[in-house]
Amino acid sequence: MTDRRENEAESSPRRRGQGKLEAHVLSVLKGAVEPVPVAWVQERLGGDLAYTTVITILTRLHGKGAVERERAGRSFVWTAVADEAGLAALRMRKVLDAESDRQAVLASFVTALSPHDELLLRELLAGEPGESGEGDR
Repeated sequence: MTDRRENEAESSPRRRGQGKLEAHVLSVLKGAVEPVPVAWVQERLGGDLAYTTVITILTRLHGKGAVERERAGRSFVWTAVADEAGLAALRMRKVLDAESDRQAVLASFVTALSPHDELLLRELLAGEPGESGEGDR
């Protein structure tokens, strides 16, 4: 017997994870030259997301410090203040802040890095970004 949720997941290929949606919304918002309303963002996302879904994503991004909003009449206009890398860094910081033993978490993270990423981190900490060929992986 097949689980009903499995069928729904298979029949809904457009469903994306929250992180991917947030990154997509943020990248669209980064393309704006001035603060923009939700409808502007929704239109550039291709129109497949409900207006309320876009508001929810923007509100979550605001809570994470990745976007700013300002009043414009009875609603808001939105501005990106972080890029996708900044959003990932905010997520990493949130995870780190939630742990009581920061040293253990950081040590575990660093020991799990690839040799290239470890070198890149060392260069960044030393103030020498990009010397290892930043785009290479």
